[in-house]
Order: sequence, then C-alpha cells, then structure tokens
Amino acid sequence: MAIVQREPTSNIAMASNTLLQPTEIVHLSGISWQTYEKLLTELSASRRLRLTYNRGTLEIMVPSPEHERYKKVLGRFVETLGEELDVRIDPLGSTTFKRPELSGTEPDECFYIENINIIRGKKRINLQQDPPPDLVVEIDITSSSKNRFEVHADMGVPEIWRYDGSYFSINILQNQKYISVEQSLVFPNLPLTEISNFLEQVGEKDYLELVKEFRQWVKSQV
Repeated sequence: MAIVQREPTSNIAMASNTLLQPTEIVHLSGISWQTYEKLLTELSASRRLRLTYNRGTLEIMVPSPEHERYKKVLGRFVETLGEELDVRIDPLGSTTFKRPELSGTEPDECFYIENINIIRGKKRINLQQDPPPDLVVEIDITSSSKNRFEVHADMGVPEIWRYDGSYFSINILQNQKYISVEQSLVFPNLPLTEISNFLEQVGEKDYLELVKEFRQWVKSQV
C-alpha cells in the first residue's frame, strides 16, 4: 500500500519539476490512473496546462500563443457556421473527458451539436452515460495528435477538425480509426476544407476582420 501511495506523489513532483523547464511538451510513461487524477487536481489552478492520458502514457502540454490563436479562430469558425446555418451548438471548450482507468483528455475545443439536447444544462459529463462531443477541434502546432486521436476514438468522438499550422483536415471515426474526408458530418454540403485559406491568414489579419470574412464566405455558400 505504501508503495502505491508514494508512486503518485513522486510522479507529481517529477511532472511539476519538468514543467519548469522551457519546453512545451512533456511525455511520461508508466503513469497510473491515480497519478493522472491527482495531477488534474494538483494542476487545476494552472489551466494553461493540457493533459492527455492514454493507458499509462501521460502528455502534458503548455500551449503556446500560436497554438491559442489557431484554437480561438477555429473555434470561432465553428460558432459562425452554427449562427449562419441556424444549427444549435453547445461549446464546452477544453472540458476534461474521462474513461476511468483507461484514458482522459482535454480537447482544444469541443462542441455538442447532434446530441445537444442530451447534455443541455448538465454540470458534469459522464461518458459512461452521456455521449461524447459531436465535434472536437485539435491544434497540432507543437505536438502530434496521435495519443489524442486514440483517446477520442476510445470515447467515440465522431468528428475531429485538425490543423497543424499548414494543413486543415476533417477526420471521421470509422471502425475505431479516423480517416480524412472532404465533407463534415455536422456541417455537410459545404467545402469546409477551404478553411485552410482562412487559417493561413491568422496572425496577419485582424482577428475580427478574419472572422467577418469567414462569415461572408459562409453566406456565399448557402
């Protein structure tokens, strides 16, 4: 028992010390679920940190300003699509989702759309009873999305929008794997791969001006 109790404490200390280093990604292996849960509690005051747990492997990310810009813009694009297409959405940001003892993650942005009525008003999401988000946004400027994609697949997230700084992709879950497609499930019949053209202008154009141009583009498509 004593050994089990000491292991999470040492891992938390190790992770905390590592995070003081000037790096944006920390990978730890052999991490117990209990350690992950304690880290979520210990680091809860610093919401800049993003934790992904996948069967004993823990990734801790410190998002960069570049990462946050793309995250904010792409999330705003989803909201703009909802507004212009009259589609109801419930944005839950970087909510922590868990499958106890197996995996846990905090997506860059997430949205309930098809299942909005099921989770409306809920203060806690329990994936043993509730559906996962209908759409997840992941920005991969400084890290690989492999672990997060595996976790999202475990949770049954049907669609992920991913941007790596140069390429935007729509990824649909099929047979527990994500495949890149041209058409979104939640916003069908729109050439959404053209979002890349707008994301290329992040940092060059004013934020609200870029959102305005995207809104005009959406209106031209419907």
